[in-house]
Amino acid sequence: MDLKRYTHADARDVRSLLLDIHDEAYAGDPDPFHLRERFSYFVDLWSSREDWQCVSGWEEGGPVGYAYGSMFKPGGWWKGHRRPSGLRGSVFALSELMVIPRWRGTGRAQQIHDALLGSVSADMVTLTVDTEHPRVQALYERWNYSKAGEAKPSDDSPLYAVMVRKLVSEPCCRVEG
Repeated sequence: MDLKRYTHADARDVRSLLLDIHDEAYAGDPDPFHLRERFSYFVDLWSSREDWQCVSGWEEGGPVGYAYGSMFKPGGWWKGHRRPSGLRGSVFALSELMVIPRWRGTGRAQQIHDALLGSVSADMVTLTVDTEHPRVQALYERWNYSKAGEAKPSDDSPLYAVMVRKLVSEPCCRVEG
């Protein structure tokens, strides 16, 4: 799989790709929380951060998926959850990891995940997972994440498991970009 890296400067150029992959990943999902219009707000919000990073995977001439996120400001954390008092240091927030259905279960998601985190300079990474998807939470646990609690950032959002993983600063793979 070919991997490509993007930064805040590339956000406008990669926006349609991210939205198209989202549409394919959630095709047929009746949950209004997964509508393109709503998701585009979050793409714009995250990619507007100057330290935003994104990695996409490509194979057989098309996209496989992507992961993106950015650093939390010192003391920053997920809305609807208090940062655990024992967590010290810098935190990278992994906002999205999305893989097109045809590539799920092939190990590509972990390759994209690891490529993104391979260039992150932080003490830990955190993410949220819809609690209605225990298999996804179990996947992250296999990737050395631990559940730190639960968050409900807005009245109409799902309940999320807040997960955390300590990072080691070792490069994992070569990424174009």
